[in-house]
Amino acid sequence: MTIFALLNGMIFYESVRNMNETERLDRIDLLILDALQHNSRMTNKELAAAVHLSPTPVYERWKRLEREGYIRKYITVLDAEKLNRSFMVFCCVKLNRLNSEAATDFTERINAMPEVTECYNISGHFDYMLKVQSFNMKQYQQFLLNVLGRIDSVTSIESTFVIEETKHLYGVGVI
Repeated sequence: MTIFALLNGMIFYESVRNMNETERLDRIDLLILDALQHNSRMTNKELAAAVHLSPTPVYERWKRLEREGYIRKYITVLDAEKLNRSFMVFCCVKLNRLNSEAATDFTERINAMPEVTECYNISGHFDYMLKVQSFNMKQYQQFLLNVLGRIDSVTSIESTFVIEETKHLYGVGVI
Protein backbone atom coordinates (compact mmCIF):
# COMPACT_ATOMS: atom_id res chain seq x y z
CA MET A 1 0.00 0.00 0.00
CA THR A 2 1.27 3.47 -0.86
CA ILE A 3 0.44 6.86 0.63
CA PHE A 4 1.21 10.03 -1.32
CA ALA A 5 1.08 13.75 -0.65
CA LEU A 6 1.80 16.91 -2.64
CA LEU A 7 4.09 19.44 -0.92
CA ASN A 8 5.85 22.39 -2.61
CA GLY A 9 5.38 20.90 -6.08
CA MET A 10 6.91 17.55 -5.05
CA ILE A 11 4.99 14.30 -4.77
CA PHE A 12 6.10 12.19 -1.83
CA TYR A 13 5.37 8.47 -1.82
CA GLU A 14 5.68 6.47 1.35
CA SER A 15 5.47 2.75 1.46
CA VAL A 16 3.35 1.61 4.39
CA ARG A 17 5.52 -1.48 4.71
CA ASN A 18 8.64 0.63 5.22
CA MET A 19 7.86 4.13 6.47
CA ASN A 20 11.59 5.10 6.35
CA GLU A 21 11.72 4.61 2.59
CA THR A 22 10.54 7.79 0.88
CA GLU A 23 10.67 8.17 -2.88
CA ARG A 24 10.42 11.59 -4.47
CA LEU A 25 9.18 12.49 -7.91
CA ASP A 26 9.30 16.09 -8.98
CA ARG A 27 7.34 17.79 -11.77
CA ILE A 28 9.99 16.94 -14.40
CA ASP A 29 9.90 13.24 -13.44
CA LEU A 30 6.10 13.27 -13.83
CA LEU A 31 6.35 15.04 -17.19
CA ILE A 32 8.86 12.42 -18.37
CA LEU A 33 6.59 9.57 -17.27
CA ASP A 34 3.56 11.17 -18.91
CA ALA A 35 5.40 11.80 -22.20
CA LEU A 36 6.80 8.26 -22.32
CA GLN A 37 3.48 6.57 -21.65
CA HIS A 38 2.03 8.46 -24.62
CA ASN A 39 4.98 7.63 -26.89
CA SER A 40 7.65 5.29 -25.56
CA ARG A 41 9.48 5.39 -28.90
CA MET A 42 10.48 9.03 -28.59
CA THR A 43 14.19 9.72 -28.57
CA ASN A 44 15.95 11.23 -25.58
CA LYS A 45 16.32 14.45 -27.58
CA GLU A 46 12.56 14.57 -28.28
CA LEU A 47 11.81 13.80 -24.63
CA ALA A 48 14.18 16.56 -23.48
CA ALA A 49 12.40 19.05 -25.74
CA ALA A 50 9.00 17.91 -24.45
CA VAL A 51 9.96 18.52 -20.80
CA HIS A 52 12.07 21.62 -21.51
CA LEU A 53 15.34 20.24 -20.18
CA SER A 54 18.64 19.34 -21.83
CA PRO A 55 19.17 15.73 -23.02
CA THR A 56 21.79 14.63 -20.43
CA PRO A 57 19.72 15.24 -17.26
CA VAL A 58 16.62 13.84 -18.98
CA TYR A 59 18.51 10.66 -19.88
CA GLU A 60 19.75 10.31 -16.30
CA ARG A 61 16.23 10.78 -14.92
CA TRP A 62 14.80 8.35 -17.50
CA LYS A 63 17.29 5.65 -16.50
CA ARG A 64 16.62 6.29 -12.77
CA LEU A 65 12.87 5.96 -13.35
CA GLU A 66 13.48 2.63 -15.09
CA ARG A 67 15.90 1.43 -12.39
CA GLU A 68 13.49 2.35 -9.58
CA GLY A 69 10.61 0.50 -11.26
CA TYR A 70 8.37 3.45 -12.20
CA ILE A 71 8.66 2.28 -15.81
CA ARG A 72 7.81 -1.42 -15.88
CA LYS A 73 8.14 -2.14 -19.59
CA TYR A 74 7.65 -0.81 -23.09
CA ILE A 75 4.93 -2.29 -25.28
CA THR A 76 3.36 -1.98 -28.71
CA VAL A 77 -0.41 -1.49 -28.71
CA LEU A 78 -2.05 -3.57 -31.43
CA ASP A 79 -5.33 -2.86 -33.20
CA ALA A 80 -7.70 -5.61 -32.00
CA GLU A 81 -10.20 -4.93 -34.77
CA LYS A 82 -7.62 -5.32 -37.54
CA LEU A 83 -6.50 -8.57 -35.92
CA ASN A 84 -10.11 -9.79 -35.70
CA ARG A 85 -10.04 -9.85 -31.89
CA SER A 86 -12.46 -6.99 -31.23
CA PHE A 87 -15.18 -9.09 -29.57
CA MET A 88 -14.59 -8.09 -25.95
CA VAL A 89 -16.19 -9.56 -22.85
CA PHE A 90 -15.78 -8.78 -19.17
CA CYS A 91 -16.26 -12.04 -17.39
CA CYS A 92 -16.80 -12.21 -13.62
CA VAL A 93 -15.85 -15.49 -11.97
CA LYS A 94 -16.75 -16.86 -8.55
CA LEU A 95 -14.69 -19.70 -7.08
CA ASN A 96 -16.15 -22.33 -4.76
CA ARG A 97 -13.46 -21.44 -2.21
CA LEU A 98 -10.89 -18.68 -2.02
CA ASN A 99 -7.63 -19.41 -0.31
CA SER A 100 -4.02 -19.05 -1.40
CA GLU A 101 -3.94 -22.47 -3.09
CA ALA A 102 -7.14 -21.87 -5.06
CA ALA A 103 -6.08 -18.34 -6.01
CA THR A 104 -2.64 -19.50 -7.17
CA ASP A 105 -4.10 -22.36 -9.19
CA PHE A 106 -6.72 -20.12 -10.80
CA THR A 107 -4.30 -17.31 -11.71
CA GLU A 108 -1.76 -19.77 -13.13
CA ARG A 109 -4.45 -21.24 -15.38
CA ILE A 110 -5.67 -17.78 -16.41
CA ASN A 111 -2.13 -16.64 -17.21
CA ALA A 112 -1.85 -19.53 -19.69
CA MET A 113 -5.01 -18.47 -21.57
CA PRO A 114 -4.22 -16.12 -24.47
CA GLU A 115 -7.88 -15.07 -24.74
CA VAL A 116 -7.68 -13.47 -21.28
CA THR A 117 -5.87 -10.16 -21.67
CA GLU A 118 -6.48 -8.85 -18.14
CA CYS A 119 -7.37 -10.46 -14.82
CA TYR A 120 -8.26 -8.74 -11.56
CA ASN A 121 -8.90 -10.19 -8.11
CA ILE A 122 -11.92 -8.15 -6.99
CA SER A 123 -14.13 -7.69 -3.96
CA GLY A 124 -17.88 -8.17 -3.95
CA HIS A 125 -20.04 -11.00 -5.22
CA PHE A 126 -17.35 -12.33 -7.58
CA ASP A 127 -13.70 -13.18 -6.94
CA TYR A 128 -12.17 -12.31 -10.34
CA MET A 129 -12.91 -10.12 -13.31
CA LEU A 130 -11.40 -11.13 -16.64
CA LYS A 131 -11.14 -9.20 -19.86
CA VAL A 132 -11.51 -11.70 -22.68
CA GLN A 133 -10.95 -10.92 -26.37
CA SER A 134 -12.02 -13.24 -29.13
CA PHE A 135 -13.16 -13.36 -32.77
CA ASN A 136 -16.88 -13.55 -32.11
CA MET A 137 -19.63 -14.89 -29.84
CA LYS A 138 -19.15 -18.48 -31.03
CA GLN A 139 -15.45 -18.47 -30.17
CA TYR A 140 -16.21 -16.93 -26.77
CA GLN A 141 -18.81 -19.65 -26.13
CA GLN A 142 -16.22 -22.32 -26.96
CA PHE A 143 -13.73 -20.65 -24.61
CA LEU A 144 -16.35 -20.53 -21.87
CA LEU A 145 -17.42 -24.16 -22.27
CA ASN A 146 -14.10 -25.83 -23.07
CA VAL A 147 -11.53 -23.76 -21.20
CA LEU A 148 -12.83 -21.57 -18.39
CA GLY A 149 -15.80 -23.80 -17.56
CA ARG A 150 -13.52 -26.81 -17.07
CA ILE A 151 -11.75 -25.33 -14.05
CA ASP A 152 -13.14 -27.30 -11.10
CA SER A 153 -12.96 -24.42 -8.62
CA VAL A 154 -15.17 -22.15 -10.76
CA THR A 155 -18.69 -21.95 -9.28
CA SER A 156 -20.26 -19.28 -11.46
CA ILE A 157 -19.48 -17.04 -14.41
CA GLU A 158 -21.24 -13.86 -15.48
CA SER A 159 -20.41 -12.35 -18.88
CA THR A 160 -20.87 -8.73 -19.88
CA PHE A 161 -20.41 -8.01 -23.58
CA VAL A 162 -18.83 -4.74 -24.68
CA ILE A 163 -20.90 -2.86 -27.24
CA GLU A 164 -18.47 0.01 -27.75
CA GLU A 165 -15.21 1.07 -26.18
CA THR A 166 -15.52 4.79 -25.48
CA LYS A 167 -12.31 5.37 -23.53
CA HIS A 168 -9.17 3.31 -23.13
CA LEU A 169 -6.01 4.75 -21.64
CA TYR A 170 -2.91 2.64 -21.53
CA GLY A 171 -1.21 4.62 -18.81
CA VAL A 172 -1.58 6.00 -15.32
CA GLY A 173 -2.71 9.57 -14.79
CA VAL A 174 0.43 11.16 -13.39
CA ILE A 175 -0.10 14.86 -14.18
